[in-house]
Amino acid sequence: MAETAGGVRVDAGHRPAYLVFCDVDETLINCKSMFEFLRFQLVRRFGEEGEHRYRLVEADLKGRSAAGVPRADVNRAYYRSYAGESVEEMAALGREWFTLASADPGFFIASTVDELNRHRAAGAEIVLVSGSFPPCLDPVAEHVGARHVLCSSPVVREGRYTGELTEPVIGEGKRAAALRMLAEHPGVNPRDCFAYGDHPSDFPLLDCVGHPRGVGDDPVVRGYLARRADRAAAAVSGCALACWSMGRDEHSEGCSGGCALPLC
Repeated sequence: MAETAGGVRVDAGHRPAYLVFCDVDETLINCKSMFEFLRFQLVRRFGEEGEHRYRLVEADLKGRSAAGVPRADVNRAYYRSYAGESVEEMAALGREWFTLASADPGFFIASTVDELNRHRAAGAEIVLVSGSFPPCLDPVAEHVGARHVLCSSPVVREGRYTGELTEPVIGEGKRAAALRMLAEHPGVNPRDCFAYGDHPSDFPLLDCVGHPRGVGDDPVVRGYLARRADRAAAAVSGCALACWSMGRDEHSEGCSGGCALPLC
């Protein structure tokens, strides 16, 4: 039985053949889950007023991004909009959102789902990695059979979100989360593991494994994968884990991509 702690779904006593790390938004599903859910829950609860509230939050976050505010800070700003909200209510609304959204045949990216199914059949554990949060991600994880969810963890007090965030799981945060997961699986060789991403911000995650995979047609991602193919992937993944275990930061590929909604 899986249990969730700090945004990580953990299964005791299970030894996978290897790990498969998978970004979620626009890698596994065809949308930005945080924005889709924000709009859904606000409109569901407040009707037309909820749509107005959503537009205000969306404009604020886009404005921060356009002004050059770091992605991690934009991510934190998103979660401030949940200050005072009930964790239980948001979880219920998240499942309602997923039920309706996933009824659309295009909600999931079929090729990614097929890959994850193939890996699970080969004995791998699926690990979702995202800057989104449990109300959006838990139903997705259950649907695709993911055993772990590495995601942003909003601070909770007395059953309600405070609006603060412990650590955004975006960019370098994805690398840190993936390396912690690898360290918790000493019998798994990072060189045997896979990672899927669609955006240059996923490079720190893709750096951690021997088999990085791109989803979509971003030319910067294609260039990164071509460079990885030209050098020893084993050295990259092994070095990343070794550096992390010694408390150091491995120098990563630069992120030269842009995103209108840079949250995850």
